[in-house]
Amino acid sequence: MSENLEQSFVQQLKTNQNIIHKICRLYTNDADAHKDLFQEITIQLWKAFPKFRGDSKFSTWAYRVALNTAITLYRKSTRTVKTTDYEKHSFYISQEDYNQEEEDQLKLMYQAVFQLNDIEKALVYMYLEDKDYREISETLGISEINARVKMNRIKGKLKKIVKP
Repeated sequence: MSENLEQSFVQQLKTNQNIIHKICRLYTNDADAHKDLFQEITIQLWKAFPKFRGDSKFSTWAYRVALNTAITLYRKSTRTVKTTDYEKHSFYISQEDYNQEEEDQLKLMYQAVFQLNDIEKALVYMYLEDKDYREISETLGISEINARVKMNRIKGKLKKIVKP
C-alpha cells in the first residue's frame, strides 16, 4: 500500500480513536480485553480502509466496522463474558460535584444497559453520544425508522429493568 494511504489511515485513526475506545469499553470488562479488541478493530479498519470510498464520514464508517468486529468477537466467544462491576470503574469527579443519588442512578443504568443484547447496547451508546437517527441507521445498517422504533422499544425495556 502506498505511504500516502498509510498516512491518511493513521491520521483518521488518531482523530477518531475515541470511537473505538468507547466501543471497546462497551464490549470488554478489563484492560487486556480492551487492548485486544482495540487492536483487532484497528486491524479490521486497516484491511477495509482501501475500500473506504468516503460516501459517509470516516467516523460513521469506523463505528460500523468497530461494532461489527466487536459483535462478531462477542458472539464467537465461547467463554462467559463478564460485565464490568460498577465498583471497578474509576470516576474522576471533583469533590463538590459528587452526588450519591446520581451515582446510584448511574449504577442502575449501567446494570440495565448490560442486560441488553449487543445491537441494543450499540444503539443506546450512539443515542447517548447524541448521534442522530440518520447516523445511527447508517452505522447499524438499518433504516432510520427502524432505529427510532428500536430506540423506543429499548427505552421501554430499560424502564422495566430499572423499575420492574
